[in-house]
Amino acid sequence: MKRTAVLIFLLFIFSGLLAAGPYDFGIGFVLGEPTGVTVKYWNSEKSAFDGAIAWSFSGEKKLHLHADYLVHSLNAYTIDKAPFHLYYGIGVRIKFSDKTRLGSRIPLGTSYTPTSAPLEIFCEVIPLLDLVPDTDFQLNAGLGLRYYF
Repeated sequence: MKRTAVLIFLLFIFSGLLAAGPYDFGIGFVLGEPTGVTVKYWNSEKSAFDGAIAWSFSGEKKLHLHADYLVHSLNAYTIDKAPFHLYYGIGVRIKFSDKTRLGSRIPLGTSYTPTSAPLEIFCEVIPLLDLVPDTDFQLNAGLGLRYYF
């Protein structure tokens, strides 16, 4: 099951890469809970899909996969004339452990995209509701960086 889920996730990532225009596809890292590799594909000016293959360090220390649909409010606020964006979304998470967990995610975050480089710096908080094998509420958070090409 774990190999199948990872394979499907990788196909999702690379199909986005094949369809992406210039600077629509980003790859990078996220530090926090979980920590790992993150990808993002902008499918329009204000919406995107993101995902991660990561390692969870809390509770059951195991492989974590997630995929989200995100809506962005571009230039929502500025700090020293630098525009920051807000985003929110909905997604799914699977965490492989003794009892494989499946749940929903609601990512809430902010990001900064410098005009001088194809980068995105982001910070997010994610309430999680595990649904399988039992109901459990968790809170994840992360700080990350993606490079776009």
